[in-house]
Amino acid sequence: MAPLLPGKVGDAGRSGTDNRLFVNGCLWILRSGAHWENLPERYGKWQTVHRRFSKWCHAGIWDRIFEILMADPDNEYLMFDSMIVRARQQAANGKR
Repeated sequence: MAPLLPGKVGDAGRSGTDNRLFVNGCLWILRSGAHWENLPERYGKWQTVHRRFSKWCHAGIWDRIFEILMADPDNEYLMFDSMIVRARQQAANGKR
């Protein structure tokens, strides 16, 4: 997966400190349903992780990564399930 991620040495711009740690932090947020402010310190500052996550969303990087992973027949076991990704409490009442 590392060659798919931006921010590695050799890419234009600044290199990411640790792509694996960043992706793990994003997955932790998605699995736990926690707010970004509750991101454990081991993943870095929550503002930095959130900003980078948002940039990757707007650039379509997450879509590209998941499309490539889904196209590989060896990765057929990869899926997101409602048991893994929980909604926040605010999502349950339907109010905005």
